[in-house]
Amino acid sequence: MLPDLGVCRSLAKGGAPSCVPESSRRRIPVSAGLAGVGLLIAFLSTLGCSARAPGLSMAEGDTLVSVDYEIFGKVQGVFFRKYTQAEGKKLGLVGWVQNTDRGTVQGQLQGPISKVRGMQEWLETKGSPKSHIDRANFNNEKVILKLEYSDFQIVK
Repeated sequence: MLPDLGVCRSLAKGGAPSCVPESSRRRIPVSAGLAGVGLLIAFLSTLGCSARAPGLSMAEGDTLVSVDYEIFGKVQGVFFRKYTQAEGKKLGLVGWVQNTDRGTVQGQLQGPISKVRGMQEWLETKGSPKSHIDRANFNNEKVILKLEYSDFQIVK
């Protein structure tokens, strides 16, 4: 899982990231065009900074991420998928949710990292009113340049 990333405001002014010690700063050529944007975002993420990909209408400095999840406990037959979809849409996330044959609920979340973190907390601690969550697993988290889904769907 990626760390909760802060915002490097100096990047917006074209400067070096102020969240990195002076001794660790290096000049990185950004003239590689859009092909280098993904690498730049990944690099900044490793520094503990975040950057907005060009052309996306996200809040300044809010990196887009994708993460898979699986929720264990009493999560089937309690409208967990419906509540998950509603919470995801409320937060402005996209992705999907479905029941599994193992009695769990699984899916994928995509959106700004701050909103994904809020949804992860909701999946771990709240869920639907009649659910009982034993544990939540999150994996395959990665920085993405654009959303792969247009809404939040229940998969049957």
